[in-house]
Amino acid sequence: MDLAGKTGLIGGIEAGGTKFVLAVGHSPTEIIARHEIPTDSPANTLGQAAAWLESHGQIDAIGIASFGPVELDRSSPRWGHITNTPKPGWANCDIAGFFAERFGVPIGFDTDVNGAALAEHQHGAGRDASSLAYITVGTGIGGGLILGGKPVHGAAHPEMGHIYPRRHSHDMNFEGTCPHHRDCLEGLASGPAIKARWGASLSELPSDHIAHEIIADYLAQIAHSLIAMTAAEAIVMGGGVMKTPRLLDRVRKRAAELSAAYFPGQAKHKIVAPGLGDQAGITGAMLLAPSV
Repeated sequence: MDLAGKTGLIGGIEAGGTKFVLAVGHSPTEIIARHEIPTDSPANTLGQAAAWLESHGQIDAIGIASFGPVELDRSSPRWGHITNTPKPGWANCDIAGFFAERFGVPIGFDTDVNGAALAEHQHGAGRDASSLAYITVGTGIGGGLILGGKPVHGAAHPEMGHIYPRRHSHDMNFEGTCPHHRDCLEGLASGPAIKARWGASLSELPSDHIAHEIIADYLAQIAHSLIAMTAAEAIVMGGGVMKTPRLLDRVRKRAAELSAAYFPGQAKHKIVAPGLGDQAGITGAMLLAPSV
């Protein structure tokens, strides 16, 4: 993004189901102010976000990386909307339209995971990779894919957390927590799914608890599937669950077992933690701000 000669700033909004992260800066790597607000009703949350951005003066463009599902088809009258989210009050929220009307500036819009994937590809753990997939494992599970330097959309955006993994032999009876698909990946390996069957977060369970093996197996399956289907060079795995000690190592080990040394690009494939840490989402939002 070339902001030469511009007097204003770019704004970034990482719109999460739990909190909104806001930032302003001269570029995605030159953030001068950052702020967080809890995700409340749309009216309260969007109003607070807009007021904070306005407090920093002229904004030339805004990038929004939002929880979803969202509408990304520019030809649709619902572009920029959060669609059929289960989060109370947020279904059919025109989040991009709100900021476009309030500020009268160009708006960039994509999913939160596509934003994080873009940030990791350009400035984080995948900056030397030709392609990258970003998987976040927390309250939900989502994924973004970067091919040719751009997020993959297709008919809509990917919903990687809703594939059906092969069930672990010690996890055959849990019905899953996803309200749509029950035992999809999100319904089996997200934070709420872990707590629903073991009564604690993964990091709170003893290191020898079978849960560690089970969750690593499910997450290794999504990594394996992404490599098999897209040949993504870097698989970046973030989110709260991935902060569990040794989980990433377990996922790598199990993914290697699943690959059986078959993939032709195996020397290049890597499964890594986010290089930008918790800043991937907001950096991605800033990257989505259109050039002006």
